[in-house]
Amino acid sequence: MDKKISIAIIGLGARGQHYARCCKEFSAEAEIVAVADIIPERVEQMKAEFSLPAECCFTSGEALLEQERLADVMFICTQDREHFEPAMKAMKKGYHILLEKPVSPFPDEWRTLLKTAEEYKTKVLVCHVLRYTPFYQELKRVIDTGIIGEIVSIQAMESVLWWHQAHSFVRGNWRNSDETSPMILQKCCHDIDILLWLMGKKCSRVTSMGNLFWFKSENAPVGAGERCVDCKAGTDCPYNAEKIYLENEKTGILKGNNQWPCDVLVPEPTPESIREAIANGPYGRCVYHCDNNVVDHQVVTMEMENGAVIDLTMCAFTTGSRTVDIMGTKGEIKGIFSEHSFEIIPFGKSPIVYSTEQVSDGIKMEYDPYDHGGGDKYLIRDMIDLLKGTSVKGNTLTTLDKSLESHFVALAAEKSRVHGGVVVELAQFVNGDAE
Repeated sequence: MDKKISIAIIGLGARGQHYARCCKEFSAEAEIVAVADIIPERVEQMKAEFSLPAECCFTSGEALLEQERLADVMFICTQDREHFEPAMKAMKKGYHILLEKPVSPFPDEWRTLLKTAEEYKTKVLVCHVLRYTPFYQELKRVIDTGIIGEIVSIQAMESVLWWHQAHSFVRGNWRNSDETSPMILQKCCHDIDILLWLMGKKCSRVTSMGNLFWFKSENAPVGAGERCVDCKAGTDCPYNAEKIYLENEKTGILKGNNQWPCDVLVPEPTPESIREAIANGPYGRCVYHCDNNVVDHQVVTMEMENGAVIDLTMCAFTTGSRTVDIMGTKGEIKGIFSEHSFEIIPFGKSPIVYSTEQVSDGIKMEYDPYDHGGGDKYLIRDMIDLLKGTSVKGNTLTTLDKSLESHFVALAAEKSRVHGGVVVELAQFVNGDAE
């Protein structure tokens, strides 16, 4: 494919807009030609930013998909339970697909999508962006050299961040698994994906424990109101919405942040519009009086086919980054994702500190409000190369078939958690117990 790749986007929330902006890095090779969202302000914002004609801007994904095929590839960035139908329609119209994770909460839909993609010869990439980051790419390369021998155990920490939990999983779109997905699938399917990829082995058994520990009404401080603006306990509450969206050094509009998470509250954040959203919208609710039910901490243990073990801890009550400790028969590797570096410690030898900060392949690393380490842009790069018939990394990393193992493991972990930590045999789960 020599011509410029054309892109249509359904779902202009934070992720949809972010992927669109990532495409600007590759404007000589790809262009946004059509967008759709049920919120008119988002459509207008993207229309202006990408100079789109009115006839290519739609009030819903359904309206866009009623048209003849408008682009080479469709980005589907809607909510978790709203991926399947547009993906099916898009494949049948001839679109290739970039699909936000998780694919869906329902295994039957995964299987149908995979079968349909094969039938229509559709290229489907899942947004497991961690595989594309220089940090994990280099970590994988070092592991594969054999410097630490055979991996026996991996311990990983997904530090959700205290304010991110309040924003996305207590007040926000992913607060209730009855409406979206279990936390371990929605938030951690790409953590599970990256750990399985680093290990290089198939998972055989899963067990998990966790619960909703803190964000519930019985833990509300004395004087807590239904909304932060009416709260008598707000001065001492770290989860106060005014602190997070107005005053916080990283996330507050008054500190210069007009991107995520502020742009989730309103399409074009200003101090005035953020105050209005806090006063009247869902993101101003007390964290102890929301309709959330997803866990705020969970531990997953995965046993591999060769007996090696992976432990993943996901916790809301954190201030740091993802960390990983990889223990092998000849050495150990310790890494901190946000520091773009890891330490290689061969047994009996001096440690080696390896920095990945300069590993960029010419891709600019600015504009990454999600702390994904550049993975979003590398994903777009890989999509372009996939459609061109080449690949920067040698082979496409997150095709649909490669991505679904993490989904099965995540749902097996949720089944284990709900049933008190029972061991779930993955093969049995995949072949019939996954519901």
